[in-house]
Parts: sequence; structure tokens; C-alpha cells
Amino acid sequence: MIDYIKGELTELQPAQAVVEAYGVGYALSISLNTYTAIQGKKDVKLFVYEAIVTGGRDDSVTLYGFSTKQERELYRMLISVSGVGANTARMILSSLTPAELCNVIANADEKILKGVKGIGLKTAQRIIVDLKDKIMASGIADELHVSSQASDAPTVDVAIKDEAVSALTMLGFSPAPSAKVVVKIMTEQPGLPVEQVVKLALKQIK
Repeated sequence: MIDYIKGELTELQPAQAVVEAYGVGYALSISLNTYTAIQGKKDVKLFVYEAIVTGGRDDSVTLYGFSTKQERELYRMLISVSGVGANTARMILSSLTPAELCNVIANADEKILKGVKGIGLKTAQRIIVDLKDKIMASGIADELHVSSQASDAPTVDVAIKDEAVSALTMLGFSPAPSAKVVVKIMTEQPGLPVEQVVKLALKQIK
């Protein structure tokens, strides 16, 4: 089993990285989070998950690379959920950072998960139910400084947040990045009316 690959980053695309180690070029499927983390680097270390498919006409091995152990562990957890395949798990980790994903699951925010391409309401609910306790028990939440809204962590007005995200979605923006910007604005400037939150978000969403 390959735990990690360390070497020269010879090729990089948003969904794939090629790392050369001891004369061998390893092609690894990556998330956008990992792409951002290693962009511009010459030498990298990627933690590996090996997806081995056997029993068909052609056996195959796909290597998935992650910039942190936490992201790899979250990937493993995601694909353990019924209805979540390898590409769907990677899509989730491309739409949300590990910390954001942990927050979404810890706070049972199915609306954000449902905004990820390929995730329906039932799958979003299943991810939350199956992984909430696992994430807390694994220690990943503590490592990423994640806490539920029941703690002393800053909270936002859920009604205003949902209304702002809904407005941005109707304007053509994706729900997950919209929610990220909205929560950031409302945390930094609590008490803003929804129209002001939307106006500020329009200036920040990329």
C-alpha cells in the first residue's frame, strides 16, 4: 500500500497531478483543494488513496492524491457512505475545504451539501447522519478547529444567511461558495440586513 508520494511536480491540472519520484511519474487524481495547495510548488508530498477495481474485464488502479492527511481521511469517510462514489467524493472536496466540510457535517447543514453537484437531499442527509459522529471521534474536527453551533463558536442568523445564499443562487452563483462568502461577511459584520450582505457578497464571490 502506498501511503504517500514525495517528489517533483512535473505536471499539474485542476483534476490531476503528476509527481516524479525516483524516475517514475505517478499520475494522481486530485481535488481543487489539493490543486490550490500545491500550485506553484516544485517539490510536493501527496498522501495517497489507492482505488483498486477488480473482477471486470479490465482491472484498474487509480491513485488519489491529497495535500493533507485530514483531506485523505475525509475522502475515505465520504466513499464509505452509500451512494457516494469516488468522483462524487472528490467533487465534494473540490467544492468545500476540509474545515468547511467538517463544519457543514457537524452543524447538519444539508443545504450546503445539497448545493454540491451530484448531491441530492437524501445523499446529503445520509452523509451527515453517517459521518457526524465519525468526524468528531476521529479527531479531525479538533485538528481543523471545527465546532458545532452549540458551542461558543461565532454564530450567524440562519434565516438571513439562507435568504442571502438563495438570492445569490438565483443570480447564478453556486450555493457552496456563496454560503462561504456570506458566512464570512456575517461573522465579520454581524447585524447587517440581507440586502447589504448580498451586495457585499457580490463584490467578493469569484
